[in-house]
Amino acid sequence: MDSYLELSHVTIDFPTPNGPFRALDKIKLSIDQGEFISLIGHSGCGKSTVLNIIAGLHQATEGGVILNGKEVSEPGPDRAVVFQNHSLLPWMTAYENVELAVKQVFKGKKKKEEMKEWIEHNLELVHMSHAMDKRPDELSGGMKQRVGIARALSMEPKVMLMDEPFGALDALTRAHMQDSLMEIQTELNNTVIMITHDVDEAVLLSDRIVMMTNGPAATIGEILKVDLERPRDRLALAEVPEYNHYRAEVVRFLHERYKNPESEQETDSGSNSETATASAEKPATQNKQENEEDTPVLYAVND
Repeated sequence: MDSYLELSHVTIDFPTPNGPFRALDKIKLSIDQGEFISLIGHSGCGKSTVLNIIAGLHQATEGGVILNGKEVSEPGPDRAVVFQNHSLLPWMTAYENVELAVKQVFKGKKKKEEMKEWIEHNLELVHMSHAMDKRPDELSGGMKQRVGIARALSMEPKVMLMDEPFGALDALTRAHMQDSLMEIQTELNNTVIMITHDVDEAVLLSDRIVMMTNGPAATIGEILKVDLERPRDRLALAEVPEYNHYRAEVVRFLHERYKNPESEQETDSGSNSETATASAEKPATQNKQENEEDTPVLYAVND
């Protein structure tokens, strides 16, 4: 059976004054419908570039992406994105921000009342019905991200692309958002590809963790299948040997096999060694290989 999403020998070179820079080299990955995939690796390993190629913002120099039997050649609403920065329009309410996406995708397909019900349904999914009339400056960071997720879900995408969506949130809010994402993904069974630098987040959320080698010419180093029963409870998992095994495997890959050359002075002392590794990658907004404008595009990725 063919995979739902197929990355076939994806290679990309970027022009530089000194000649082509190979950012990715022969990325090969098959993803089934409904899978939750995390991409993890050190800064500069090309994770955001992978998402940009899936989103259709960049064309691979070699190879390509097939989604549900069709080649990906440009951006489209079948691939919605949740940014690390919520990218909400500040003069619009939460409802209006979601409405903008719904009108873009369903204009002429849904009646006005159907659109209203659909917008409210997606805000309810992320527990934001109570704040649908508030503007972004009246919302907390976590609430803004919930609206961003609602906007993405409202497009009924085949694939959700998430570029460190919780990276700027405090620990407690981040945990709540992770739990909400698990609930939504279980209910909708949508395909999710998420970039993260947090080992615990990757193990908690993922069906498989794709660990990338350092750039240049980054590729997939290992793929770890996370065989933990769903639904998952973070507190219960802390006592599960398999959970700690998966966590240790990711930490071992990042620490021992592909240590970040920019952090050679890091030590593994104390109980925070895994945290240091999990935070080894800078936020995606600081790791620009391409200079995309920050204008909110509903189905585009800012690298």
